[in-house]
This record gives sequence, C-alpha cells and structure tokens, in this order.
Amino acid sequence: MVVEGLIGKKIGMTQVFDQEGNIIPVTVLQVGPCAVVQVRTEERDGYRAAQLALMEREESPEKKKESEGKEGKKKRRKIPKPLQGHYAKAGVIPQRILREFKLGEGEIKEGQTLTVEIFEGVDRVDVTGTSKGRGFQGVMKRHGYSGGPSSHGSKFHRAPGSVGSTTFPGRVLKGKGMPGHMGNERVTAIGLRVVKIDKEKNLMLVKGAVPGPAGGYVLVKKSKRCGK
Repeated sequence: MVVEGLIGKKIGMTQVFDQEGNIIPVTVLQVGPCAVVQVRTEERDGYRAAQLALMEREESPEKKKESEGKEGKKKRRKIPKPLQGHYAKAGVIPQRILREFKLGEGEIKEGQTLTVEIFEGVDRVDVTGTSKGRGFQGVMKRHGYSGGPSSHGSKFHRAPGSVGSTTFPGRVLKGKGMPGHMGNERVTAIGLRVVKIDKEKNLMLVKGAVPGPAGGYVLVKKSKRCGK
C-alpha cells in the first residue's frame, strides 16, 4: 500500500449473503477519495507520512458564483488563510477533514487522488471513529454494575455503593468505576474482515459494527494485528 490508510465516512449497516447462503451483517463505509495535500519526508520533517483530505467539495469557480447568486446564498466554511494557502500549494480544494497517515511502499505526490482501490487484496482493516455520546450515565449503564436487590425492603438499588476504605490506603483508588460522561470518545474496531470493495462508488463492506453514528467520519487502516 502507498499509505497505511484513508479517511472515510460511515454510511450505515445492512446484510449480505455469502456463497453458502449465510447472512453476514456488514457496515458500509465510503472510503475516499482522498487528495494528497502534503508529503512528509525524512530529510525535511524527520519522518515519512502523507497529509490526506477527504474530497467532499468539488466546485469550479463558475459553480461557486452560481451558488452565491441572488436566489440563495450558501454559508461557506470560514477557512483560515494559512490553511487556504496550504491547500492551494497542492492544488486541492479546501476540505473539512485533514488527517495524516504513515507512508508505505511506492511513490506518492502532492495533488494525487487516492481511492478505495489501495485496499485491493487487504483482508482485515482497523476502523477508528468517535463513539456515540450517551450523556451523563450511572454505574449500571456505564460500567455494567449489577446494582442492589430489587425486592421490597432494600434501600440499595442503582447506587455505586462503597468507593473507598477507611483503612489503608484510606482513599479512592484510581480507575474506580463512577458515574460520569459516557461515549463520545475515540474508539478503534480491530481486525474487521473486508467482505466487498466497490471501486466505482468507493465503498467498502466490513463485517461487524463500526463505532460512531451513520454519517460519522472514520479512519480506515490496514490491520497490523491480525489477518496477515
């Protein structure tokens, strides 16, 4: 692979059938196309990597003027001028998502477009996304505590219970499960099997669930821990 991964978007879940007629639950991911905005080199930066931008906006100057006509003005993202020059140097239209990936084998140039084709022949991938936010939750939902008895007479039901001892060390130990904010954190699903790749539509079907809601951004990388 030229780079270790690409930026994508979670479309949703569905199911497909294998050759034996078994149902396989899959998550549909739109992987790429991604434009190369900058190439990091050993001589200049001390490491090899590539900055990729997920291509979601492709507008010519003519279309831009039409969209900003009298009939309806579109509110455009305010992109800082340094970042505008960063994109302009590579000849890429400014995008919303910009991420950096390690380089693999082969040559890569700024302004080049990478698609899901780079995953051709890859059996397993790691998908990183932001999990759904669940708000403030108690210990039973957040950590799976069993809680107290539900029968009559008990006054202990969904509370966390004792959190520390009065003897040594006489404090609450680090890592103790407590109520708090749940979800909305970076999660990686490891070793998902690639079921199908659609080169024309830049779609990838992976077996199982992927963190985050439908429409959420994800990072898809070739798995290094399984499926070699």
